[in-house]
Amino acid sequence: MSRRGGLDVIVVGAGVVGATAALAFARDGLDVALVEAREPPAWQRLTTDSDRLDLRVYAFAPDNAALLDDLGAWRGIASARVQPYRAMRVWDAAGGGELAFEADAFGRRELGWIVEHALLVDRLWAALPAAGVQLHCPDSIVGLEQDDSGATVRLESGRSLRAKLVVAADGAESKLRSLAGIETARHDYGQRGLVAFVESEQPHRATCWQRFLPTGPLAFLPFADGANDAQGRTSSIVWTLPEIEAERLLQVEPAAFLRELESAFAGTLGALTRVSKRAAFPLRRQLVQQLVAGRVVVIGDAAHTVHPLAGQGVNLGLRDVATLRPLIAQAARSGADPGAGARLSRWSRQQRSANAVSAYAFDGINRLFSNDSFAATLLRGPLLGLAGRLPPLTHAFWRHAAGQ
Repeated sequence: MSRRGGLDVIVVGAGVVGATAALAFARDGLDVALVEAREPPAWQRLTTDSDRLDLRVYAFAPDNAALLDDLGAWRGIASARVQPYRAMRVWDAAGGGELAFEADAFGRRELGWIVEHALLVDRLWAALPAAGVQLHCPDSIVGLEQDDSGATVRLESGRSLRAKLVVAADGAESKLRSLAGIETARHDYGQRGLVAFVESEQPHRATCWQRFLPTGPLAFLPFADGANDAQGRTSSIVWTLPEIEAERLLQVEPAAFLRELESAFAGTLGALTRVSKRAAFPLRRQLVQQLVAGRVVVIGDAAHTVHPLAGQGVNLGLRDVATLRPLIAQAARSGADPGAGARLSRWSRQQRSANAVSAYAFDGINRLFSNDSFAATLLRGPLLGLAGRLPPLTHAFWRHAAGQ
């Protein structure tokens, strides 16, 4: 289905979302090129003792696991190392009720999976050659030109590529988005997300835990550590903190860090006995003004970054791919232009609206729970308890998170 004089699609950025997009379009028979500045390191089954273990993990939703399964990548991921989670517990430090989700209540074996970023990228990259994706790495985009028949990207290597459609999946600071003239609206939370792996006295019970504190939410995600974790006692934490406090906790000794973390988590899993290396990243909400500019489409973090409290960042990005894919495949099957503006405009409106609803919903939750005002403190716990006592509402929350 390649067009004379060029490719069907160029994807810029080969992280989880970009590699998935390139693989999906290639599986659908399109002629695809993928541009990435750096080749990722090969995934190794490291334990949390290793300083080389990637601290980035995702709470992977069922719809996105199904997407990767359709692309032939999920089996290799699941057989390497994933941690199913079968329950979620959410509560507020000020008291009140608990919001709980149980897989059994939804007729499922699990609600989702905790997966390492490095493993996802490794398995997706391994699938690219067999799908026929042309990989340009290491290389990066330095120029963009568009006209009525296609778009040309100029690469740092001096090479030029031409295609009907160009997809920006090159992250929150997207160069391609900037070259296309797409503006963003950004809000900095003044918070950082501190991440690490910890070991607890009590097993995590395949449960995701989240406790809301006045400084921000603290999440414990169950993790399959392997040899060091036969009883299921290792968790990946994401601790939202004011920037100054996050910096302080990055510097304290491990024993002092564990004491403060155990206190913040109210001893929910007993004593915390071990911590890995730590890192922190700034938190912000960022949304593009439009998802399409000419023949350029923006997806993933290039299109939207959201607060991590609901673990939906990579899930939203993969849903961009899942909703865009059938439009492009249909165009290819019919011999139509996959980069035609009319074809993409409806998708752009619907997907941008869905992403904005999610981003502002997470923003509102963060504002309500990440403060110690008297009114908010009185409301938070009872609201969670009320939601937990209304099964239809609980089911609606989970269906939205699961992409159903």
